[in-house]
Amino acid sequence: VQLQASGGGLVQAGDSLRLSCAASGRTFSLLAMGWFRQTPGKEREFVAAISRTGSSTYYADSVKGRFAISRDNAKNTVFLQMNSLKPEDTALYYCAARLSYSAMLYSTQDEYPHWGQGTQVTVSS
Repeated sequence: VQLQASGGGLVQAGDSLRLSCAASGRTFSLLAMGWFRQTPGKEREFVAAISRTGSSTYYADSVKGRFAISRDNAKNTVFLQMNSLKPEDTALYYCAARLSYSAMLYSTQDEYPHWGQGTQVTVSS
């Protein structure tokens, strides 16, 4: 599975951004997807997850109510809509994928064998 994340940038606090992650190499509808983020010197942390059909989603408490994960299986793409951005959302954002035959959600990085290259999000105050 190859993953290509895009959509990061420099924005001001309160602005919105939408990240995209295009997948190839595997039937996308069999992949559960997730977004993680990492800042220098810190562990990579979970942000959001979506089941392979899109019927279930799960969020970290820090982004609940502000971020929304979605997917378009026809376009092999998962999205992360980020609203009301805060300076503490500044990080390198990664998309991740794993094969799934159920509606399960996965929220730890060890559960994802496939990773994209990351896209930088910087939120200024």
